Amino acid sequence: MPTVSGKILSVEEETKLIQPIDSYVSEIQKKVDALRANGTTRIVELQSSIDAAKSDRVLTKDERDSLINGYKAQMEKAKEVESQNKGKVSELIADAENYLKAHFETEYLAPVKASCAAEREAAKAAYQKRLAELEKEHQASIAGISDQAEIKDEKYVYKNKQFDAKVTYQQELQQIKDREHEAFAYRYHMIDLLRIGKFTFTENLAQRWENYKYTFNTRTFLLNNGLYIAIALVFIALCAITPAVKGTQLLTMQNVLNIFQQASPRMFLALGVAGLILQTGTDLSIGRMVGMSMVASTIIMHAGPNTGTVFGVAFDFSTMPLVAQILLALVVCIVLCTAFSAIAGFFTAKFKMHWFISTMANMLVIFGLVTYATKGVSFGSINPKIPAMVTPRVGGFPTIILWAVAAIVVVWFIWNKTTFGKNMFAVGGNPEAASVSGINVFAVSIGAFILAGILYGFGSWLECIRMVGSGSAAYGQGWEMDAIAACVVGGVSFTGGIGKISGVTVGVLIFTALTYALTILGIDTNLQFVFSGLIILVAVTLDCLKYVQKK
Repeated sequence: MPTVSGKILSVEEETKLIQPIDSYVSEIQKKVDALRANGTTRIVELQSSIDAAKSDRVLTKDERDSLINGYKAQMEKAKEVESQNKGKVSELIADAENYLKAHFETEYLAPVKASCAAEREAAKAAYQKRLAELEKEHQASIAGISDQAEIKDEKYVYKNKQFDAKVTYQQELQQIKDREHEAFAYRYHMIDLLRIGKFTFTENLAQRWENYKYTFNTRTFLLNNGLYIAIALVFIALCAITPAVKGTQLLTMQNVLNIFQQASPRMFLALGVAGLILQTGTDLSIGRMVGMSMVASTIIMHAGPNTGTVFGVAFDFSTMPLVAQILLALVVCIVLCTAFSAIAGFFTAKFKMHWFISTMANMLVIFGLVTYATKGVSFGSINPKIPAMVTPRVGGFPTIILWAVAAIVVVWFIWNKTTFGKNMFAVGGNPEAASVSGINVFAVSIGAFILAGILYGFGSWLECIRMVGSGSAAYGQGWEMDAIAACVVGGVSFTGGIGKISGVTVGVLIFTALTYALTILGIDTNLQFVFSGLIILVAVTLDCLKYVQKK
């Protein structure tokens, strides 16, 4: 390749630059290894022998204990050697590190970076020159052809040659990038050998940043984060507009706490449906389950006898202790939601019914039953003492947020640390392969619905306490869209087997924050639906693009 201002280094020149540094550190490394041979290195070997002896079922207990005791005795001697040589090893390592600090950057890495920069310029110039040559050849070929079919073929060949030139150029750029990355990483390779894998916080940070730059891809970054960036810009714009339009600040501590407070019950719903989306499913009955649970909770925790009736019967739970009312309401909410969710899950898993149909049927049945049973009336408010007992404010901080945090932790543990959670990902990714590997797909599918039902019930009960009742069958209408949208925005893919709890959490907070901001601005609720719909459309489009790219 031609040089640019004489900056491009050949492989031999680059090797010559690193050779004195490598020789100096290698000599120190030999001394360190010699000092560690009967100390640190021996300890590692003996520990491996002890672990192997513990797992060796061929040996008797006495033989195993005798062998392990022998290894431990040798290890004590090795530790003494390690202790004796520790100071000398530290001095040698410090010497090597000081040498690297003084010489590596200036004498090797900086020249290599400059060479790579020049090489990129040369590669770009060569690419542009090649494109110009192809253009010239193409024009010459076209000029000598009159047949339209031949012209079309020539254009096709020309495009292929352009594509080949681009691929060659990209390959050259990648090789240059690899070379620069390897030069950077070589210093840490030497430090790794000296310290046996122990890096400082700053060194770890530097390596992570370098690895991020090395693996960074603009298209992938925009696919993964483009929607978040757009929403963040919209939210920033809303924060700037609100003071001018409404004369109040949007981004205040109180507003932030209000957003978290509103998001807390919805977090349960999103976490529930996320497990279904993880298996390429969904749930259209969430909003109606919220309404059903709100009715049940308000009836049980009502302050005094209920004025409304259920199938013509008026209930009065006010004679029960408040704690009993609270617990009974929670149990009833969970049982009702879990029962209906399990029914939808059974039809989906057993008869391979589409999730849309089974959960839509659930939605209609629940709404019809609750509306018919209650005549569509609202059951007023719950005992005002209950919110102070379950979700008190401590120094102005709404502790309802802690319930959501607990749900996030529990569901994260289920997804990532249990066999059931791992099976959910396996079934979502490829149910046929999961079945062949011995996973009970039916049980996992039902389990996901049951887990969702428990979370729906808990979240609805919490929402009832947050709203101090106001239970009616119509409450929660459209909440299924918010929960599903939060999951999609948070990266839980409808293609199955892809999703993180952190993404769901971010998705819920994003939607709640935007809704809160638009409400403060006085934007009509119907227009808010339009805004939410556009976000969902963009989120799913990006998800589909990521899926197509993987394919």
